[in-house]
Amino acid sequence: MKKMGILGPRGTHSEAAACYLNGVLETPCEMVEYGEIFEALAAVSEGEVETALVPVENSLEGAVNITLDMLARSDDLQVLRELIWPVHNQLMAKPGMRDIRRIFSHPQPISQCRAYLREHCPEAELVKVSSTARAAELVAGEPAGSGWAAICTARAGEINGLVPLAAEIQDNMANCTRFFLVGRRSDQPSFAGADKVLIICQIDGKRAGSLCEVLEEFAGRRVNMTRIESRPARTELGEYIFFFDLDTDVEEKVLLESIDAVKRKCIWLRNLGAFPVLRAGD
Repeated sequence: MKKMGILGPRGTHSEAAACYLNGVLETPCEMVEYGEIFEALAAVSEGEVETALVPVENSLEGAVNITLDMLARSDDLQVLRELIWPVHNQLMAKPGMRDIRRIFSHPQPISQCRAYLREHCPEAELVKVSSTARAAELVAGEPAGSGWAAICTARAGEINGLVPLAAEIQDNMANCTRFFLVGRRSDQPSFAGADKVLIICQIDGKRAGSLCEVLEEFAGRRVNMTRIESRPARTELGEYIFFFDLDTDVEEKVLLESIDAVKRKCIWLRNLGAFPVLRAGD
């Protein structure tokens, strides 16, 4: 059976997304937990697992930089699929707990639930930990009288014997996280069945108008860019690389022409994959 690396431990949003994806893949994978995104992607590069499902962007908090940086630095990786996962945050505690004094969670869920926390738990201390699953574990280890609660997934709470105090406490009900299923690079990514293409390039930032020239190559051919993200090139101060998500709703020939034209105006360019996009619940 093939293996899929995921960001553990059990009960995180990443694990929930991986379980969903595993259920719709033609061939389910054995899931292998890693403590860091870096470790999961390195395991793909080293052949320890065939794929890894990692977060790349949250609709409220923005890009997951370690994922982008790993994709940029590796010649071995490509994106095979995108999964859009709706985020659901629950406030959970041990049965019988009444007076909330401390709330544990990962920094992102805490930020995503600010309005609820300000209105309903203004006196509670907010404690940031490594994951929502870890938050549930910590709360489960204390007596109900401790006043500890966790913002976590329903699954994390159930695994640790917690019960919900309040459901769906995120400020934005449209909050979602984009995940990439990443595998080892093939000779040439196929456009068949793809909804998006992801390319990465470095332009000459010292030359005025260089980014505009790149964008014009796409716009002039009516290639739609759904996302642009920049990251430091790690060569010298002021040098950047750019990620472009491109729709595939144009002829393949036109799309390839635009990418080739952009490549001629870049220091370097790499195609990180052509892939389908799956939205959980569709």
